[in-house]
Order: sequence, then structure tokens, then C-alpha cells
Amino acid sequence: MKVKILHTADWHLGKRLDNFSRIEEQKEVLDEICGIADEQRADIILIAGDLFDAFNPPIEAEDLFYKTLRRLTRNGQRPVLAIAGNHDSPERIDAPDPLARACGILLVGLPNTVVQPLEDNDAFTLIHAVEGFIELKLAHLPFPIRIIHTPYANEVRLKKALNVADKTTALNEVLESNWQGLATEYCDTKGVNLLISHLYMMKKGGEELEEPDGEKPLKIGNADLIYSDSIPKEIQYTALGHLHRAHQLGEVDRPVVYAGSPLCYSFSEAGQEKYIMMVEVAPNETATYQKIALTKGRPLTRKKFFSVDETVDWLQQNPNHLVELTLVSDTFLKADDIKRINQAHDGIITIIPVVNLQDQAEGNKSIQVNLEQDIQGLFADYFKQKNNGQEPNSELLDLFNEIIN
Repeated sequence: MKVKILHTADWHLGKRLDNFSRIEEQKEVLDEICGIADEQRADIILIAGDLFDAFNPPIEAEDLFYKTLRRLTRNGQRPVLAIAGNHDSPERIDAPDPLARACGILLVGLPNTVVQPLEDNDAFTLIHAVEGFIELKLAHLPFPIRIIHTPYANEVRLKKALNVADKTTALNEVLESNWQGLATEYCDTKGVNLLISHLYMMKKGGEELEEPDGEKPLKIGNADLIYSDSIPKEIQYTALGHLHRAHQLGEVDRPVVYAGSPLCYSFSEAGQEKYIMMVEVAPNETATYQKIALTKGRPLTRKKFFSVDETVDWLQQNPNHLVELTLVSDTFLKADDIKRINQAHDGIITIIPVVNLQDQAEGNKSIQVNLEQDIQGLFADYFKQKNNGQEPNSELLDLFNEIIN
């Protein structure tokens, strides 16, 4: 017999795309996730952080969050564990704990949170809890489920929460030591052993994974890198949040998986397929999982056009898209042109005019002002302009990323 786990993350409830609300799309996709959980007969739900998009989310986002979690628990009959991400207020996540636990919802805001005992429940019980760890027993399964949980905290707060005496110890070593201590004491082969966290992790020697546009970066330089080989060997599946693209970076026999976000939240994600992970695992066996595609939400599309007529025609044929438009021309857009474009579609997020200017000093050579690139690219171009073409070095770029964060 195996336990079935639904792993999702990065809901970012309350998030807007520029000034465009995504709350209706979020309602639709969370309804879809609830349907999948029931259809797949998931035994437990793991939500790996960034539950909200801001420390103080709007009321409609909080309302959607708690209504969805109650649906996922099937009125207290199925455990749901949700941890805080870097967009969440850990104190806000911990605050409704007694009421949430009465509904079968386990909320973990801080790395040293001790989940309190559950009220009487004939479907599952919390049989053990210490800082950073819980053990659950589901009535219909003959084995326990152990979960090491590490919500997001910056390096200083994390070391303080974990009582690290030497503040110079690398973050990777801190987490490895903490996780291994918990795994050694509580995670034998007689139960299913899981880890859930919200952080930037990569495989040692592997590719550096790109953080999504608009996301508060967790990776600044190399001092705070966390490697997947820090995860204890006892852990059968690691459920991660933060990166919005679904991705596995662990070994085949011990998956370490980013579930990704349920919607595309920036135009850097345009065209990405979104998923939840459906995991199956038994004690002392290899975990397997399948990606189940999510279908709700308006697609994000970047389009470039060279005439207003061409632009309007495409917009009218694709009314469901949310669009970032780039319009290339030899002159600045007229007010009537902008009005005509906006009237053709209700999902235009940004119009980027790219004007081909004539540089007289270069003998009328055409140069293009590139406004499509992200803020890091704009900074690099500005730096080169001010410093006779010299490229900014990696230290300067790291400093710039830290400042904008």
C-alpha cells in the first residue's frame, strides 16, 4: 500500500500582473486543484510556500486561501500542510493555527515552529511533533508519514531559529546538519519520509536555475547556495517551492522537485505548462510521481508587431490572452493608435514602443532602442554607456540585484 501525496506551491494569491487582477483565474485554478485531489484520491496535500503574494494580502486572497484549504481537507478528513515562503508573513501564517488545526490544516510559518496537537479526528492523528518535524498517522494506512518542514527564512533568521552558534557557518551546512539530525532520530524505514521547504536549491555541479521575473530573488551570489546532496538519504521525496517552472533536480530514486506555480505570473513564464505533482510512495521504496497539467488561467503572450493594423487584427483573434505588446515603428505612437489598440482587447498589460532612431553622427545608421529586456539588462546597457563600453562585473551585478530586492 502506498500513500498518495499532492504537491503544489507558489500560489501567490492576490498577485497582480501590473495592474491586472488575477484573482478570478486563481479561483478557477485552485478549484481545478481541488478537483484533481479528489479525483486522484490524494491522502495528503503539501503546499510548499508563497501562499500569498504579499505580507498583507487583500481580504479576497485570504478568503480564497482558507476556503480552498478547507475544501482540500474534505472538512477535516484529509491533512493539508502549508508552509510560508519568502512572500509570506510567517507570523500571519502561524496566527490562525488553532482554528486551522481544527479543520485538519497544518500551517508552518517559522523554521522552529512546533505544530501543536490536533483535536480528536477519526481520519488522521498527529503522533509526534518537534521543531521542524511532524509525524502523522492516517487511519487507512498501516504506516506513519514523517515530514521535515523548513519554511523560508533569510539566513540570519534561519540560523537564529535553528540555534546556530557560529554565524559564519555556510547556510548549506546549517540546513544539512539540521535535516540530518531530524532524519537520524525520526525517519527509519518503517514509515514514509518526506521533506518540504521553500528555498533556492540546485544540484551540485548542475545548472543554475533561473528565478522568475518579479520574484524576490533568494540567490544573491554564491554564499547562500543550497545543494540537493544536503538532503538526508532517509528522505524519499522532497517537495520544494520558489521556482515557478516545474523541475526535478534530485536523483531518480530520491526525487527533489519544484512543483512550479499554478499560473504564469510573469511574461518570462509565457508559454510554460503548469502542473501539480502527484506522488506515490511506500516505506523503504522509491517514490514515483507524475505531473498533472493544469488548464485554467489566461495564457501570457509576448508579441512583436510592425504596424497598428497587424496588432489590432491579432488582438481581436486572441481575446483570451494576457499580452505584452512590442510595436516597432519609425515614429512615436500617436494617441489615436494607442486608443485603437486598447479598444481591441481587454488583456493588454504593457505596450512597449520601439522607435528606430536616426543617429546623425553615425551617418544616418539606424539604431534600435531595446526596451524589451529586464531591469538587469537595462542596467548593464546604462553602465556600458557611462563607462565607454565596459561591462559590469559579476560582483557589481550581484550588488545591483541585492539593491533592487
